[in-house]
Amino acid sequence: MTTAPLVPQQNRSCGPDAAGHAGNEELLPAGQEALLSGRIRPGIPLAPLTTLRVGGRAEWYCEPGSNLELRQCLAWARAEGIPATLVGAGSNLLISDAGLPGLVIHTRRLRGLQLLEGGRIWAAAGEPLVNLARAAAKQGWSGLEWAIGIPGTLGGAVVMNAGAHGQAMADVVVEVQILDEEQEPCRLKPADLQFGYRRSRLQDLPWTVIGATLQLIPGQDPAQVQWETQRHLNQRLSSQPYHLPSCGSVFRNPETYPAGWLIERVGLKGYRIGGAQISERHANFIVNCGQASANDIYRLICLAQEKVYQQWSILLEPEVRILGSFEDSSIASFF
Repeated sequence: MTTAPLVPQQNRSCGPDAAGHAGNEELLPAGQEALLSGRIRPGIPLAPLTTLRVGGRAEWYCEPGSNLELRQCLAWARAEGIPATLVGAGSNLLISDAGLPGLVIHTRRLRGLQLLEGGRIWAAAGEPLVNLARAAAKQGWSGLEWAIGIPGTLGGAVVMNAGAHGQAMADVVVEVQILDEEQEPCRLKPADLQFGYRRSRLQDLPWTVIGATLQLIPGQDPAQVQWETQRHLNQRLSSQPYHLPSCGSVFRNPETYPAGWLIERVGLKGYRIGGAQISERHANFIVNCGQASANDIYRLICLAQEKVYQQWSILLEPEVRILGSFEDSSIASFF
C-alpha cells in the first residue's frame, strides 16, 4: 500500500474569494515555451479521439504529461484569451464538424493509480475507469463493479457523476483534487461537489479535475467481486450496441420513463439520418454506421427531443456533451 500523492495547498478552499494570482506569472513563460517547443500544436483532428469517431479539428491541441504541464497549458490559453476544453476518453462527447476553437487539452497522459490503506483508491484524472474497476475487483474491494463497462476516465466520471445499475461516482468519491480558475491546486469534499443525477458542481465552474480518491469496501472475496464485475460487463455488452461507434447514453433518463423507452415508443428506434442511426439494440444510443457526420448525429438528437416532447410533453435532456457550432441550434435553445 502507498499514500496518496500530495497536492500543494491541500487545505485550501476553492472559490473566487480563495483564488490568488501569484502562480500565473510563473507559469506564463513556460507556457509560451511550450508553444515554441511543439507541445501545443495547431489543427489536430479530433474525430479519432472520440468514441463516436466524428468531429472537426482543434484550433490548438496539447497532451500534458504532468500536472505542471497541464497548468502551463491552461495558463497559456488564459494569456491568449482563448477557451480551454478538456477531453478524456471522448466517450461522452459530440464535437462539431467545424471543430473547436481555442485549446483542446487531452488527458490521456495524465494517468496513475494507487491502492491506499482501508479500501481507498487514488487515481489521476486521465486514468480509465475500467482500470479502477479491475484493480478494485482483483484486490477484493467492492463498490466499483458497476463501472466496468463505462468507457470513460476518472476525471470525466467525477464531473458527470457517471453511474450505472443504480450506483454512481457520488457513492464512492471522498475527495477530489482540482485546479481552480487560477490554476492553483486544492481539494474538495463530496459536500462541495453538489452531486446529482449525472451532475456535479464541476460542470458549472472553470475548475479542472486532476485526481480523486475513492472509498470502497475492503475485505471481500476477490473471486466474488471479480465475478460480479464481469457480470455487469456481460450485461452491458448484451444490451448495448458496443459493436459500433457511439457516445454511450445520449439522454439523461427522466423521472417518469427511461429515455430509450420513450424514443422507442415514438417510432424512432432504428431511424437513420445520413450515416447515423438510433440504435436498434437500445434507443438511447446513437451509433455511427459509417461515414456519419457530427451534424447527422445532432439532427437525430434534435428529432428525438422533438418527437418525445410532442407525444409525451417530456423534454429529453442530453447527457452527451455537445461542443462546437451546429447548423441546427434546437438543443441549445432548450438548455
